Amino acid sequence: MVKPRSRTKVALSRSRGDYLKALYVLAETEPDVAPSRLAARLAVSAPSVTNMLRRLAAEGLVARSRGAGARLTAAGRHEALILVRRHRILEAFLVRVLGLDWSDVHEDAEVLEHHVSDRVLDALDRLMAHPSEDPHGHPIPDRRGRLARRALRPLASLPRGARATVREIRDRDRRRMAAWKQSGLVPGARVRMCDVRALDDVYEVDVEGRRLVTGSEGLDGVLVEPRREGAHER
Repeated sequence: MVKPRSRTKVALSRSRGDYLKALYVLAETEPDVAPSRLAARLAVSAPSVTNMLRRLAAEGLVARSRGAGARLTAAGRHEALILVRRHRILEAFLVRVLGLDWSDVHEDAEVLEHHVSDRVLDALDRLMAHPSEDPHGHPIPDRRGRLARRALRPLASLPRGARATVREIRDRDRRRMAAWKQSGLVPGARVRMCDVRALDDVYEVDVEGRRLVTGSEGLDGVLVEPRREGAHER
């Protein structure tokens, strides 16, 4: 991993941190993120996005190109991953230790991540024996901002008869997370695509022995790791 260049360390404000995290997430599908996508994700105006990107570029955290959007620099990606680590450790703490529902902790962690000291965060991490994933299955970056990579694909992309294990679920839609939990679509669940009727937008999925019939929208945000043919079944 490229080590960020040396620069004066300035504590990130919540708004700047939110922009860096949004750029990190949106870059998964579009390396150069359009300002309109940032505005939509953060629910801010286009001029606000323009002004913030200009500030982040001046700080060496974002690179901008005319007509092609913005992307994180090495330093910006490092800062984003440190914030991602804070967020995911806090989500794990809220669920594992405080017993809050996993579908209802994202916003709490968003607030706490900007107000918990590094010392307290490290203590929470030790208390939980250094969890490798948050409650939604997302890997937690290490203290140096390094993140484990996994070859995942959307559940709805599986062909008929394919088997997989749920690894990650989107964590920004409380209503949808509650529905996934009720149907058993949680990290670690074993699934099989029983039938796909693409023209009718109907998917039949076996989830740990329970049949789920839904449209593609009902599966949007569930990422799985396909299981190899002949893999040992528990």
